[in-house]
Amino acid sequence: MGHALPSEHERTINIQGIEIALGFPDEFAFQWIGQHDVLEQLLAAWLVIDENDIPLNPRLIGKPGVGKTTLAYAAAQKLNKPVYIFQCTMDTRPEDLLITPVIDKAGGIRYVASALVTAMIRGGVCILDEANRMSEKSWASLAPLLDTRRYIESIVAGLKVAASPEFRICVTMNDDASTFEIPEYIHSRLQPQIYLDFPEAEEEKRILRENLPFLDMHILDYVVNFLQRAHAKNENYTVRDGINIARYAAKRIKSLNGNSGNINNLLQQAIVMTLGDEALAYVV
Repeated sequence: MGHALPSEHERTINIQGIEIALGFPDEFAFQWIGQHDVLEQLLAAWLVIDENDIPLNPRLIGKPGVGKTTLAYAAAQKLNKPVYIFQCTMDTRPEDLLITPVIDKAGGIRYVASALVTAMIRGGVCILDEANRMSEKSWASLAPLLDTRRYIESIVAGLKVAASPEFRICVTMNDDASTFEIPEYIHSRLQPQIYLDFPEAEEEKRILRENLPFLDMHILDYVVNFLQRAHAKNENYTVRDGINIARYAAKRIKSLNGNSGNINNLLQQAIVMTLGDEALAYVV
């Protein structure tokens, strides 16, 4: 089951006589400027403190758009590890998660590793994004990876693949109703739970400024005030929504060549066009 760790430039690896094509890491200009304590919590979960120790498999919980994926990416960057993101969906199959057979140009079968298996082999970080959208059948294929065994078994390729000791994994889960219940035997393997809440006003403003440094502060202040009023009522509007509102409002203002009239009216329109009429409840 063991295999040599491939170099970062190798695109394939041979495991038990079977050649597996590896994927590419995800590279983004993500920067975590949110709560520092949750970053420390995630890094601590991945820490190995003894030769007999193994890293934990944390799950990041929060409403859509609060920065769960950004947090995991930033933590991986702190460890100088490549990041592989797998977007989970309701129709994700076990072979999608592990190794997929494809037909090559010559008509033969070649095997392609998923983002997860590539991270296992390369010793990188895998982020299973929106993981509670997957069915139990897909989760079952990950059970041996998420405990002390730390391997997966691919039925389609007929082999077991052991995770590098450097491999780390975390899952993000949206705190909403459009998800599956996680089986208890999986739930107990996804510890600890790290919860991301809505940011405070100053933190939210820093996030907006980081993403939209070219916008006027009046626009950012208006959007932050709107978001904070929504947060106070536990509305599911997030920084991601705020970025879209501010970006669209700025484009409207720019397109009018200075004949914008009341900028606040354009901001209000941007809120409605982004989130719907119900968002007006949080506009002053």
